[in-house]
Amino acid sequence: MSRATAKWEVDAAWSRRQLLRAGGLGLAGATCEGLLQARLRAGEPEAGGFAHLVQGDPPSGYVDAHVHVWTPDTQRYPLAAGFRRDEMQPPSFTPEELFEHAGPCGVTRVVLIQMSFYGFDNSYMLDVMHAHPRVFSGVAVIDDSAPHPDVEMRRLAEQGVRGFRIYPRNLPVDRWLDGEGMAAMWRCGAEEGLAMCHLVNPEALPAIDRMCERFPDTPVVIDHFARIGVDGQIRQADVDALVRLARHRQTYVKVSAFYALGRKQAPYTDLVPMIRRLVEAYGPERLMWATDCPYQVQAGHTYADSLALVRDRLEFLTEEERDWLLRRTATQVYFAGRT
Repeated sequence: MSRATAKWEVDAAWSRRQLLRAGGLGLAGATCEGLLQARLRAGEPEAGGFAHLVQGDPPSGYVDAHVHVWTPDTQRYPLAAGFRRDEMQPPSFTPEELFEHAGPCGVTRVVLIQMSFYGFDNSYMLDVMHAHPRVFSGVAVIDDSAPHPDVEMRRLAEQGVRGFRIYPRNLPVDRWLDGEGMAAMWRCGAEEGLAMCHLVNPEALPAIDRMCERFPDTPVVIDHFARIGVDGQIRQADVDALVRLARHRQTYVKVSAFYALGRKQAPYTDLVPMIRRLVEAYGPERLMWATDCPYQVQAGHTYADSLALVRDRLEFLTEEERDWLLRRTATQVYFAGRT
């Protein structure tokens, strides 16, 4: 089993018993993180974030719509119940390590996705966002079975969170969205413009379709093509199911995680027919590129290869359409109202 597949299976099997665990403020690990930790303790966020690492003002560059970060400092940021330190592979992936890959590629803004290592404790992600307010947006994970999850959504939205990651965990795939907590989350998403961000396989798409019918104003994001092709096979029936969601005008798809889909080999051109089909169904305005780092930069895969597929190899796109995939769609969904 590949590391990417193992990681996705851990995410999908994540149990509700993994409750929030407290962590303090600050960042630790690399030298730069130590400096940020001191600034956070003093109440002085790093204005401008990583703007010094890339050319130009952050809004002018590409947006990576899906990245996980974590720190080796498990004292300050403890792992959730059921996770072990040796499961953190690589052992560290801090913002500084991310920008060693993303900065040279012209990426200036990033959407952080709460890492499963931390359960419902979004502290590390929030601290990174706070330290770099112009660079990062965030997708949090909360307990939909807790009382009033919508209250927690609004609290996190005040801290810059623009979406919430949801997936079936151990629930039946045809009923995983049926609970009262999920209904409250989807309702709040519609009211506040907060996206429901789905880590799912194709068999979960019919349940999402029903929820989109029920909550047509809720922004919905499907991560990683709904993982079509994770077993090496891109099945037409699965693509058809993903295309079917395009009739819901608030539904978006991440064109991402190329390292884990289809042939799983750069330049990833075997994914081009599926991407073209999605462009035809959704339009470029509802598709967004992402890497799923750090997994995109392991086992011989590179950040540059992920970007190159969309920037250089989708010859059917116009320059404006390419700009939507690489920047404008993610900006609209995750950075709206932010400078």
